Amino acid sequence: MQQALLGGGCFWCVEAVFLQLKGVTQVISGYAGGNTVQPSYEDICRGDTEHAEVIQIEFDENQISYEQLLNVFFATHDPTTLNRQGNDIGTQYRSVIYYYNDEQKQTADQLIQQLKEEGLDIVTEVSPVPIFYVAEEYHQNFFARNPAQGYCNFAIPPKLMKLQSKFQELLKD
Repeated sequence: MQQALLGGGCFWCVEAVFLQLKGVTQVISGYAGGNTVQPSYEDICRGDTEHAEVIQIEFDENQISYEQLLNVFFATHDPTTLNRQGNDIGTQYRSVIYYYNDEQKQTADQLIQQLKEEGLDIVTEVSPVPIFYVAEEYHQNFFARNPAQGYCNFAIPPKLMKLQSKFQELLKD
């Protein structure tokens, strides 16, 4: 098993996408990259902790590669907006890839370079994995547990539709 740590806006949205992928065995929402020890959601929402909302993914590299995860990541959020995803504004919503090893860093850098060569102005941060803090229990598997929640109904379905149309071969049965 391998791990990936990604931030692409609200972790409810990012989590909902990655839970759909075969080979992904666990997705944990949390916080990383800031200066507050054991931050709470309320701390993060203030926007002064410097943490990003992230998901920690555990995946079986025999079923899905790190590169495939990053391809999904780049296709299902906007990596061209600094500290923003749609209506969510603040450093906690930044696009970020935290890498666990040199191979992950190299893969991220190569994909970002490819996207830049295609004309995209990628602002995704690529940094070593910092301390990861697990978010409060009510944030875990949020969309599945709260399908009628207004924000979820607005923000998540378009991401899932894009996932289904572009990455059908990577979806769980």
